[in-house]
Amino acid sequence: MTWFQLALLLLVVVFLPGCAVVGGIFKAGAWVGALAVILVIGIVAFVAAKIAG
Repeated sequence: MTWFQLALLLLVVVFLPGCAVVGGIFKAGAWVGALAVILVIGIVAFVAAKIAG
C-alpha cells in the first residue's frame, strides 16, 4: 500500500504543474482571441464607414 501512495503522490507532483501551465496558455489564448475579434470588428466598422460616406 505504501508504494501505491508514493506512486500516486509522484503522479500528482508531476502532472499538476503541467495542468497549471496548460491552463495559463489557454487563458492567454482566450485573451488573444478576444482581442483579435475586437480588432477585426473595428476594421470592418472602419471600412464600412469609409464606404458609406
